[in-house]
Amino acid sequence: MSTPNSYSFVNPNKVPFFYGYVVLVIGSLGVLASIPGQTVGVSVFTDPVKDALGLSRNQFSNAYMIGTLLSAFFVSKAGLLFDRFGARYVAFGATILLGFSLMLCAVSVQMSEHMQSFLDIHSWTVPFGIMCVLFFLIRFSGQGVLTMASRNMIMLWFDKNRGKVNAVSSVTVSLGFSSSPLVMNYLIDNHGWERSWQILAVGLFLFSFCILQLYRNKPEDFNLVPDGVRKHIKKVADTPKQIVKDFTLTEAKRTRGFWMFGLILAFNSFFATGFTFHVVSIFATQGYDKSHAIAIFIPISIIALSVSTCCNILSDYISHKIYLYIMLTAGVLAASGLIGLSHPLGIYGLVAGLGIMSGLFAVINAVTWPRYYGRLHLGAISGKVMSFLVIGSAIAPSLFSYCFTTLGSYAYIGYIALAFLLFLILGSVVVKNPQQ
Repeated sequence: MSTPNSYSFVNPNKVPFFYGYVVLVIGSLGVLASIPGQTVGVSVFTDPVKDALGLSRNQFSNAYMIGTLLSAFFVSKAGLLFDRFGARYVAFGATILLGFSLMLCAVSVQMSEHMQSFLDIHSWTVPFGIMCVLFFLIRFSGQGVLTMASRNMIMLWFDKNRGKVNAVSSVTVSLGFSSSPLVMNYLIDNHGWERSWQILAVGLFLFSFCILQLYRNKPEDFNLVPDGVRKHIKKVADTPKQIVKDFTLTEAKRTRGFWMFGLILAFNSFFATGFTFHVVSIFATQGYDKSHAIAIFIPISIIALSVSTCCNILSDYISHKIYLYIMLTAGVLAASGLIGLSHPLGIYGLVAGLGIMSGLFAVINAVTWPRYYGRLHLGAISGKVMSFLVIGSAIAPSLFSYCFTTLGSYAYIGYIALAFLLFLILGSVVVKNPQQ
């Protein structure tokens, strides 16, 4: 049976400082390594790839949706693997799979041509089917498993300082995600989309070696404790003992908090993905050009970064139920802003709502789950929630498009969102921390 330090030259017990800080750095880099499998990483390749494959924008988007939906059904299973084998091997496998998938994406045109020739079928269905499979692979390995394993690993190494540590990680990840389109555009402009995917794949293969060297599942494997500080045991009769219950996924699903927090995160994933995917078209309906539409992400990012930093730090001291209520309020602001986008107040509401939701998403999705349900089954619980997020992000672009092309306005999405948020508001009234 392999030891926690197999295949590595780095021993956490021999590091002159708390190894959790190494985990913080390498885990944050792991989330950044998932960018090729995230929407922000895929969208840069949309136009050159769809044109090379002979697919329309709708066909390419539908392939993305199908692949993403398929990945949602397997992400929760990957959470069980995380609990059984730990972040190190799960993240390693996900990184290798993501790199291999990008290599296949780079030769997708050749694959399509060979398949069409072999089957004697010259139809868009062949490249469409190939991209469905490839999107499933990169979304499952990148957006799903690698992100989940890296984030959960950081949370397992910290307890009392979990919020502060997540603040550092969130800022790093946010800056990396914001700058990634520029980096990928540079690669595509200078090397073409095929070679760019190959370069990213090689980078992932190199990073997989770093995972084996530096990823570690939990501090207890090395006789360490979260935060690196052992609690002093006071022999005082009236000192209450803090009891932490480790919920299984089945037990967590019986609590109201699991569903309310999970569904508001899924709503954020749905609304933010749909808005991002159609931002140019949304603002074009109000007479704004592309540059003005893209510029809206600057104030949204500033708000999100500020909210994430402050709320991550405060999360070590205040009830997370407050964050749920704030995120619901922000959702109402965003949905109302989309409905009233023709008025300046609508734009302000949309920007504020999206910024606050995005900032709180980084807090709740990382810190709340171990705080509410313990660390033992964190993979299964967060994996199930990740499937909610993936489903939300998968259906959003098509539903936004349907409302606009069929009903004539994106405002109908706002009405649908408000109805869903009303349901969540009513359900969240009596939410409480199950640890209490």
